[in-house]
Amino acid sequence: MNFRVATIKDITQIQFVRNAVKENQLSDPALVPDEDVEDYIINRGRGWVCEIDDKIVGFAIVSLVDNNVWALFVQPGYDKQGIGKRLHDDMMNWYFAQTDLTVWLSTSPGTRAEIFYRKAGWQQTGFIKSGEIKFEMTAVIWASKEKLL
Repeated sequence: MNFRVATIKDITQIQFVRNAVKENQLSDPALVPDEDVEDYIINRGRGWVCEIDDKIVGFAIVSLVDNNVWALFVQPGYDKQGIGKRLHDDMMNWYFAQTDLTVWLSTSPGTRAEIFYRKAGWQQTGFIKSGEIKFEMTAVIWASKEKLL
């Protein structure tokens, strides 16, 4: 497994992974055009990918502009190998090295993602309009969690 910062050249494979997932599926893949992915990994924040045999099997993207985890997905068949956790931790370490502002994300209730984020220390703060759960992570909670690892 190779973990690295995402580049524009990765967008096609990132989109493949995003559209292959079984949970938190997009109702229409056109809702997230390549230009949006590029904007998030180049201008708004940063992205990371996990490659196996030169194939991207997972990615994560965080926005410093929105203080939001924009995406964290692992291709079906590559789950339960620590890919999501490593992408998450690399992303969170980078984010809190840039700012101490609270970061948030949302995910559908009753999903493996909900369990993943709770286990990672995210705190539920309510729901967004779509009915997804809103989670937040503070720099203090992240720093204390990292010391336990």
